[in-house]
Amino acid sequence: MSKKITFILLLILGVAFWGISFPVTKLSIGSFSQSTFLFYRFAVAALAITLIFFKNLRSISLSSVKAGVTLALPLAFGIHFQTLGLVKHTSASECSFIAGMSVVLVPLLKLVLYKTKIDLKTWLAGFVALSGLFVISITKEITFSTANLYVLTGTLGFAFYLIKVEYLARERNIVSSLIPMFWTVAFIMLVISLFDSTANWFPVKNEFWLGIIYCGLFSTAYVYSVSNISQNYISAEKVALIYLFEPVFAAIASFFIMNEGFSLRLVVGGSLILAATVLSEIKFRKIDLE
Repeated sequence: MSKKITFILLLILGVAFWGISFPVTKLSIGSFSQSTFLFYRFAVAALAITLIFFKNLRSISLSSVKAGVTLALPLAFGIHFQTLGLVKHTSASECSFIAGMSVVLVPLLKLVLYKTKIDLKTWLAGFVALSGLFVISITKEITFSTANLYVLTGTLGFAFYLIKVEYLARERNIVSSLIPMFWTVAFIMLVISLFDSTANWFPVKNEFWLGIIYCGLFSTAYVYSVSNISQNYISAEKVALIYLFEPVFAAIASFFIMNEGFSLRLVVGGSLILAATVLSEIKFRKIDLE
């Protein structure tokens, strides 16, 4: 099995962790501040990554720190605004769809900002996957709101983050930037929490801390580490495509954890996303018309 396929499978597993984290986060935050939840989540992730890659501490240079900070800024930006839009205002389904727009924003931004040539297959796979996400997420007309603008702003942050990871992965060993990246995001979330009048630093609810542990270890430390390393072998467009499996896994997890319904829309939409992922991996041969 090639390294590319191995990392695609590892990334899909990570997206499954991400999907499961949706009902876990919903149960954990409750009426608590999302800013403190995000701070604890990334602090746990940063500590875990530091312990896992402890031997790499000596190899962390000033350039590694700069790379980590460069990645942390759009990542923290994206997570903060998407969570703000979801928790404060918009529905989970609309948030999921708008967040999934990164699958077309990534190639669009690469084309506009970096003049990167994007092949037709990538565009086609992106729109097929977005159609699948639309089938899953949208049951009524999307209305323009401040909440949706927050989520779209966060999605732009994620798109920039994925593109930046791809370019840094080509230039350097991306592993050395993981520790400073996670600690920088944790610090940014700490600063945001200090200015949050609703922040609750020591909730007594057990579900809150169990959610912190799960999200910190699996849907943060694992997902973003595997995602960053995988971009040595997978383009930012394909990573964004694989991310679209999140609502499928979220719906499955919600079915088992929160007894929510399981619909035909999920099957159809999930099949379209799977088809788009397969399409992105097919190598078409050029037809000689002469």
